[in-house]
Amino acid sequence: MKKTLKCNPRQRKLRSNIFATASIVTALSIAERGLGFLYRVVLSRLLGAEGLGLYQVALSVFSVFLTVGTGGIPITVSRFISQSKAENNPYNERRAVSSGLFLSLLLTLPVSLILGAFPKTLSFLFPDARALRVFRILLIGLVFSSLYAILRGSFWGNKRFLLPSVLEISEEAIMVIVGVLLLQNATSVENGVLLAGWAVVISYLFSFSASALCFFLGGGKLASPKRRLKSLFTSALPITSVRVGGTLVNSAVAVLLPAMLIRSGLSESDTLTLFGVVSGMALPVLFIPSTIIGSLSLVLVPELSEDFYRKNQTRLYNNLARGLSVAFLVALFLLPLFYALGNDLGLLAFSNPLAGEFIKKGCIVLLPMSLGMISTGMLNSMGFEKQTFLFYALGSAVMLVCILLLPALIGAYAYVVGLGASFTLSGICNLVLLGKKCPNFYKTAKKQAFSALFKATLCVLPLSLFGDLLLQLLKRVFGAFFSVALTGLAVGLITATLWLALGVIRLPRQKKQRKK
Repeated sequence: MKKTLKCNPRQRKLRSNIFATASIVTALSIAERGLGFLYRVVLSRLLGAEGLGLYQVALSVFSVFLTVGTGGIPITVSRFISQSKAENNPYNERRAVSSGLFLSLLLTLPVSLILGAFPKTLSFLFPDARALRVFRILLIGLVFSSLYAILRGSFWGNKRFLLPSVLEISEEAIMVIVGVLLLQNATSVENGVLLAGWAVVISYLFSFSASALCFFLGGGKLASPKRRLKSLFTSALPITSVRVGGTLVNSAVAVLLPAMLIRSGLSESDTLTLFGVVSGMALPVLFIPSTIIGSLSLVLVPELSEDFYRKNQTRLYNNLARGLSVAFLVALFLLPLFYALGNDLGLLAFSNPLAGEFIKKGCIVLLPMSLGMISTGMLNSMGFEKQTFLFYALGSAVMLVCILLLPALIGAYAYVVGLGASFTLSGICNLVLLGKKCPNFYKTAKKQAFSALFKATLCVLPLSLFGDLLLQLLKRVFGAFFSVALTGLAVGLITATLWLALGVIRLPRQKKQRKK
């Protein structure tokens, strides 16, 4: 039994390649999110909280139609390409890409034309008519962004993870540059929000053009989509349902939360301002771990899928355990930082103390969020999309109940509480299903991994309190910026040192000792 759990040199090399690729993709994703974060800061200063709220409402509704046009199609195209390569059938690979492009075009082009010509049909979704005008501009980029997503899926299927990462960071950079240049000429809040919408459209056009050029120059070809269209649609439907459900829930939150806040006694202007603070400032910071987890999940998907269908349990269980451990450790590492620095991050980044309060008080959501995201990606890679959709629906229902019932008691914090409850429920259900479908997983997973996670969890509270105290002491000597930077560096180094001492993480030199 012990022999089956050992990794041969080929498996060790494969494991090293997986996490090396994940590290590169993660670094680029962090850079992309960093640009996006800076752009949020710029928007919050140039548009104000009210303008940022209008921008978020328009994007929330637009993302529903964008998800319908893409959803699970890119990841399904990626899976079909991997299958075609295993079968040594390049013609089916071309069919997979062609059917994905055709299906995406079919789902987005009519929507763009109809809603662009008759935008008032959706006026009931927008609490402010100015947000509807921004939405109409965003519709221009719907087809471009959807087609780019399919081409990105073809790159994933060919294990060209670096190229789409470079394209995405380039898209973000174009949006930031164009947005900053356009907003210099803004004459009002509404005009500024409209110009920000045009910046999004221009970035979508760039990413589509660049990806199409890379696809054909890299030898990509298309074929008749007829034989693959039905199977693609059937396979992509559960994942698309999950993602459409997610965007529908976000849109419902964008409508329900302001309505519930107004019902609790706030004015319409104050409500838009508060919604802009929560959704446009605090939550993007709290969702920083999703960048790392998304990159890890992206790289693990083809490996987990291959091992699952080939019944290579040893490598499958090892990658499952590592993926879950890394995702949870990321949250445990960032949680003390967000707790200690949350208030000052809101002031430094957005000049808004309320954003800092949301970051500090809502940082606990990092743990269930990391668990829910990574476990969902793992189960999807093994073909359990229908089950994860059901779990997601249950979690979303709980979140909407929180949005409906809690604003009168805790205001906009109802959104954060709802997110935490949603991720917790779906994550627990995912882990139960994972134990059923991989019956020996929890038994064969190394006890050291669970022990390490337990030790790292025990460190969170003292590290959080230490960081909070250190920040207050440093602020008596230094300014806010240097105090935040020094505190973050100190907490990060102490966390890493503690984890090394407790055996949570290990240095690479131990590999050399095993070889000797």
